Amino acid sequence: MIDESRGPARTENTQARGGVGGRSPAYALFEQLDAEAAAIEATGRAAGATLIPGYEETISTFEEGQIVRGTVTDIRENEVIVDVGFKSEGTIPIAEFRNIDQLAVGNQFDVYLEKLENQDGLVVLSKEKADFFKVWGQIKDAHDNNQIVQGRVKRRIKGGLVVDLLGVDAFLPGSQIALRQVPNLDDLLYQTLDFKIIKINKRRRNIVVSRRVVLEEKREELKRGLMGELEPGQVREGVVKNITDFGAFVDLGGVDGLLHLTDMTWGRVGHPSDVVQIGQKINVKVLDFDREKEKISLGLKQLTPHPWEGVNDRYPMGTRLKGRVVSITDYGAFVELEKGVEGLIHISEMSWTKHVKHPSKILSVGQEIEAVVLKVDKDNQKISLGLKQTEPDPWTTIERRYPPGTRLKGIVRNLTNFGAFVEIEEGIDGLLHISDMSWAKRVRHPSEVVKKGDLVDVIVLEINQDKKRISLGMKQLSDNPWDRLAVEFAPDTEVHGKITRILDRGAVVEVRHDVEGFVPVGQMGMDDIIHPEQYYQVSEEIPLRVIKVDPKNKRIVLSVSAYLATRTDDEVQEFLGRHPKRDIVLPTTPSSDGDDVDDVDLAVDDVSIEPVDE
Repeated sequence: MIDESRGPARTENTQARGGVGGRSPAYALFEQLDAEAAAIEATGRAAGATLIPGYEETISTFEEGQIVRGTVTDIRENEVIVDVGFKSEGTIPIAEFRNIDQLAVGNQFDVYLEKLENQDGLVVLSKEKADFFKVWGQIKDAHDNNQIVQGRVKRRIKGGLVVDLLGVDAFLPGSQIALRQVPNLDDLLYQTLDFKIIKINKRRRNIVVSRRVVLEEKREELKRGLMGELEPGQVREGVVKNITDFGAFVDLGGVDGLLHLTDMTWGRVGHPSDVVQIGQKINVKVLDFDREKEKISLGLKQLTPHPWEGVNDRYPMGTRLKGRVVSITDYGAFVELEKGVEGLIHISEMSWTKHVKHPSKILSVGQEIEAVVLKVDKDNQKISLGLKQTEPDPWTTIERRYPPGTRLKGIVRNLTNFGAFVEIEEGIDGLLHISDMSWAKRVRHPSEVVKKGDLVDVIVLEINQDKKRISLGMKQLSDNPWDRLAVEFAPDTEVHGKITRILDRGAVVEVRHDVEGFVPVGQMGMDDIIHPEQYYQVSEEIPLRVIKVDPKNKRIVLSVSAYLATRTDDEVQEFLGRHPKRDIVLPTTPSSDGDDVDDVDLAVDDVSIEPVDE
């Protein structure tokens, strides 16, 4: 029997107990108990004990090892006095009584006669042994025959529970309580349950029981029945047994099936616990069943109609609707219209005017938005949505608001190699090409004329509504000066210019503000010149003579050689003295970063220069 308040039996010191021949009475008692246990195995009752029918008749003969009827005559602090009809009363340790509060003088019950007389002249009795020996036969038969017995859970102790089994205490280990760990053992207190006896110890009167064995056998029986009738397509009720990151295991009654995360709902699911909870009863559909491997795939969403059925009728093209952003990618945002139905807003459909670099700049996950249905592809389960279509397209009226020739102010938002983008209203930019920045100056990069953030005056040159492009001009704000320049810089006109760029085939020279000309390398005044940097440097001012003007192509060709041809030998020598030849590393590749060389009529290299008469 289990008594957590008492330690294991120990033999007392022989001298302390007054033993004879060096052997204590406790040792002799154990030998007697072994003999009694052997008799119980053979007869089902204690050896040497005569169970007198009814236990109510007067006992005329008393022997140690008998089970007799006793009556409580007194209840003391550490013991209970019991009258068994012998010449003297007997004592029972009070620890042997489970419900001491219910014990009263006059109560009758069976007791085991351990010793007819102790040193105090009292009969030594035991109620625990009487209870144990009375049911030992039933307990042993139940253990040997693997029978189910009922017991009532009495209390909790370390490592498990104490169960009242046929009037004696049995131990139910925590590992044998259920198929899975029980969160709160107190929920089982005072319940009458089925058990199997898995271990008995005759000498110590210990009994170990298991409820788990009973549940496993019942589960196996249910499993055999279920496996015989289970078929794909069936709808079954089950209980959620366990939840993992990838799904939930559902007990169908003896066998578990897997409800995968993707089969829980037609919509998006972050975790299975968002849909089901442990212990929840649910109806599921059997999707697949491998009888040999005993693997069952279950579905929950399959119990409801597929959400894409009738999607064309619910979301016709042009419909304006509301949805929730559930995912954002580099190319767009997915919007949930209903559970299991999502549409894509492509990044190109987010704004009429803004250059959206990433959808997260416009939308965020969880945001409720309005969109317009652009296209529905039921077969591939795709719906194209538009966000910008919820607002008027500003490009439909742009030509009416900014017809060609309109002068306006704008802010330079971005610079590229080929021009500057100027914002003329919020979200609408026009391109100011480098060729439209100056009439006379060749602009290599827009930063030579404008800077990012500048407020500039421009004029609308052209609008392409289909391609959503606006061409702007800056030089067109003033008249074309080339008719005047053709007169001002007529051939044979002498000027001074500052070298702004040196190229392989010559030098670009600024003759006045915003007016540039080109000096071919053959017209730079040196007979042995291969590259202009041998004699000239950027920012140097040199004398020049105009040898060609082309107003149509906006070109002025200049010559140092032609200028020197009209000067005296002293003046020529002075000029040559100021420009000695320098040793330089000639570039192996052309340094020209534009088309200036190609724009010049290279035939000017062959212009004959008449010497000046001395």
